[in-house]
Amino acid sequence: MSKLENPVQMAVIGAAHGIKGELRVKTFTGDPLALADYGPLYAKDGRAFQILDIRPAGTVVVVRFKGVGDRNTAEALAGTELFVDRSVLPNDGEEDEFYHADLVGLEVRDDTGVIGRIVAVHNFGGGDILDVTLAGRKGVLIPFTQAAVPHVSIADGFVQVDPLAAGLVEDEDSEAAGRPGFDPKGRPRGPKDAGGNR
Repeated sequence: MSKLENPVQMAVIGAAHGIKGELRVKTFTGDPLALADYGPLYAKDGRAFQILDIRPAGTVVVVRFKGVGDRNTAEALAGTELFVDRSVLPNDGEEDEFYHADLVGLEVRDDTGVIGRIVAVHNFGGGDILDVTLAGRKGVLIPFTQAAVPHVSIADGFVQVDPLAAGLVEDEDSEAAGRPGFDPKGRPRGPKDAGGNR
C-alpha cells in the first residue's frame, strides 16, 4: 500500500483484550462504532487493518481485526495509530464542524494580516485547541471557540482570530490592574484583601 495522500487519524490501538486477538481501540470518530464504516484503516508504515467485529466497551471499542487471532499478535499492535485518507471522509458536516486535518496548515490572521500558521489541533478533554506557530515566537495555544476564532475558511486557507479572545494580547483593564480577580502578586482578591485578613 502506498502512503496516504492526506492521512487523517481515526483511532489508536490500545491493549489486548482477552486471549483471542481482540484489541481495545480508542477512536476519534463522533460515533465510536462508525470506525468500521471507513473501510480499511492504515498504519503509518502502510499496513492495512480490516475490522471484522467491533463492539462498545466503556470509553473505547473492542475490535477484532482480520489476521489477528491471538493475544501475542494483538499485544504487538499496542500503540499503533490508524488512519484513512481524507478523501474517504464525508463533507456533509455542519457549517461549523471541521476535520482536524483540514485545519492543520491554515494561516492564522487577525485584523493586521497573517500572524501565524496552525501546526496541530489538540483536545485534552476541555475542547479543541489550535497549536499555532506565530512569527517571531514559539507556538501558542488558542481555544477553538467562536469567540477566539470567529471565522474559518478552509477554501481560502485561513482562520480569523480575535487576538483578545484568543489570549494573544491583554486588554487595557488587565494590564492596569493585573489579571481580573487577582492582585498584582497573583493572590485572589476578596472582600477583605485591601489590608484586612480573611
